[in-house]
Order: sequence, then structure tokens, then C-alpha cells
Amino acid sequence: MKIQKTNLWLIFAVTIAALCFTSCDRNGGEEEVGGGSGNQENHQQEYPPTADVIRDAVTDIDGNKYDAVRIGDQVWMASNLRTTRYADGTIIPLGDTSSSTVPYRYAPGKAHTNEANMANVPTYGYLYNWSAVMHNDSSSQTNPSGVQGICPNGWHVPSEEEWGQLRYYLYHQDEYDCSCRIYHNGEFHEEGGPAKALASTKGWLTTELNTCAPGYDQSSNNATGFSAFPAGFYSIYDDVGYDQFGWSANFWSSTSQHYYDRACRLSISNSDGRPSPYDIGFGFGFSVRCLRD
Repeated sequence: MKIQKTNLWLIFAVTIAALCFTSCDRNGGEEEVGGGSGNQENHQQEYPPTADVIRDAVTDIDGNKYDAVRIGDQVWMASNLRTTRYADGTIIPLGDTSSSTVPYRYAPGKAHTNEANMANVPTYGYLYNWSAVMHNDSSSQTNPSGVQGICPNGWHVPSEEEWGQLRYYLYHQDEYDCSCRIYHNGEFHEEGGPAKALASTKGWLTTELNTCAPGYDQSSNNATGFSAFPAGFYSIYDDVGYDQFGWSANFWSSTSQHYYDRACRLSISNSDGRPSPYDIGFGFGFSVRCLRD
């Protein structure tokens, strides 16, 4: 009887070991580059087969892991930055007001307090004012910018020129540049652009007016894997506070205009097929995407 029990336990142990080996081999055998879903620590949606993904490409000082996507000759973080500290360990304070000179971060959302919006940070990242983004570095228009700023070691804040390189590449790839006709003011107009190829497949306010816009048929977004979530922004106007959550994704550059305390950003709207550059005041809070050096 003891021998029978021993044999049963031996069979059970071997079976469990085989199952564990199979499971570990299945996970460990994943390729580092290619389509598929991001890991849970990245809080990412699934990537399309068209995306050239590098999983766990970088870890920030807080231990947050980020996938990256290769788009043309550039390698971008595939989610918004969500660090609370610079690479040197300096804390970036949570802000309850706007400032053009004091570094602040904000939790994005529809509510008007960081506490109420904090659950959005794992997916949407933090919003940062330009002072927080630059971390005392000087404005740069070069490609590459050479501005580490808020980014982890080995990565940098993209210049306006580098955002322009991304836009130029996307507009010249048929699989990314959408072409459509929209009805406006009683007439049909030709319009298009690669905004859908950059936008996430969820989170956008719906629109039926422009088939090339991120808010139209969101399941067809994100061909690049860039996964731009509509985190909106933090406004410098006290009567507005948080704004456009679900409407727009906005990303800082390292390039200032040297007048009226303004810097360049890239904006993606739920209703427009074109990712567009604008300049805006340093005190606004926008998302950050870092480029690999």
C-alpha cells in the first residue's frame, strides 16, 4: 500500500513539473521583436501585426517598464511616460496649479484633482509642464535633440524636427496615410493623414464625420503600434483645469519658440486625420514620449 501511494505521488510530481516546464517555455520563448500584446506592467493594448515592437525596451527610475516601437529610422516609447522622478532621483511634484517655471506633473482625467484621476495614470501616463519635461536643459531644434530632460537614461525628449521626421515618414507610407472624403459645410472635401496609425484603439470620443479620424472605427487605429491615448491636457486657465480627456493626445517637444514662453507640441484630435504641430505656453500639462538615443 505504501508503495502504491509513493508511485502515485511520483506520477503527480512528474506531471506538475511537466506542466510548469511547458508554461515557462511558452512564456520564455516569445520573441523580443514583433507583433502581439504588451505585458501587464506596460498596461498596453494589443499591438497589430504591422507594428515593429520591442518589448520592455526601457525601465524608468520608478521601475515602470515601457515597450517601444520602431517607426522608420526612429524608436519611440509605445506608451506615455509615467515617472514621478528624474533619472537622477529628483522628485517631480504633483501640481494643483499651473506654472511656467516650477516643474509639475498631473494625473489626467475628467475630474479636477490628481487624486480623482490617479487610476488613469497606468494607461494614460502623467501630464507634465514644459519645465518638468526639460529638467533645466536648453531648448533644442536639432535631430537628435540631445535633451534627456525627463526621459530615462539612453532616451531623449524629441525636438520639433524629430516629430517632423515622424510625420514625414508616415505621410509617405500608404499603409499609414489615410485618404478620405468628408462632408463639411454642404460640400465634400478631400482629407486624410496618419493620425489613425498613431492613435490607440480605445479611449477616443466617437465621431462619424471623418473616416480618417481616430474617433471613427477605433478598432482600425494604431497600425504603427504608437498607441497614442487621448490624455487631453492640463490647462493654464484656472477655470478650465483638466481638459479634452478622450478628445486629444498632446506631446511636448524640446523646442521652444523663444517668445511668450511657448514651446512646440504635436497634437492628435479625435475628429481630425492629421497629427498637427502647434506652439503653446510652457505652463500647460501634456504627455511625453521619449525617443531612443
